Amino acid sequence: MATERTDDGHGRLGSRLSGLAVAVGCVLFLGGFVWGALLYQPYLVPTDSMTPSVAVGDRVLAERIDGDEVRRGDVVVFRETAWGDAPMIKRVVGVGGDTVACCGRDGRLTVNGTAVDEPYVRGDGPASPTGFSTTVPDGKLFLLGDERGSSLDSRTHLQDAAGGSVPRSAVEARVDAVVWPLPGSFLGRAEGFADLPGGISRPGPVEPLLWAMATGVVLIFGGSGYGPAARRLGGERRGEAVAGVR
Repeated sequence: MATERTDDGHGRLGSRLSGLAVAVGCVLFLGGFVWGALLYQPYLVPTDSMTPSVAVGDRVLAERIDGDEVRRGDVVVFRETAWGDAPMIKRVVGVGGDTVACCGRDGRLTVNGTAVDEPYVRGDGPASPTGFSTTVPDGKLFLLGDERGSSLDSRTHLQDAAGGSVPRSAVEARVDAVVWPLPGSFLGRAEGFADLPGGISRPGPVEPLLWAMATGVVLIFGGSGYGPAARRLGGERRGEAVAGVR
């Protein structure tokens, strides 16, 4: 009889722990999902102009931000009527007041005369196959694709009234992660712009959000499976105890 009471006690404790694990898992998963839905917007990348950072057909998560939060090096989603008024994804390389030029003696992009390291640009050639130099008007952004050989970006619109730049207000979001195809990846900040005035933006919360949701899923499935397994094991032990008494 003592053995049965002990097994029942372990069973009740296991049920409580499994229930707690499921409850915590639901909070983490649902909380992370709701928080993520409020902060982030999914986008489908329509072109290969940002390869290799993001490829055509990738699905990305972009944090909803105000244009005033944008820093050099950010990969942003924006709409600009003069560019077609459809969501586009490019990298910010210059902000209001900057003189952006290419290319310096070593083939690198320069911002206010400072050469910028851009490891995300494909190939060993210059940072742009066509040379240019422009000063970005206040309140505007100068944007380039990482695939400099084919991207239609601010260089294409240099002869426009805005000199190829777009207003900060055109920015809808900042890309933080590729979520499809799996396993996905996180977009790090462009450290080459870190020493310029204003620095670079901080990483968004997408990584802890995804980790919280993944942990929630593990707890939900683990807790749900533990209860039946513990009851089955307890039943087997009770059966063995009864058989031993006989």
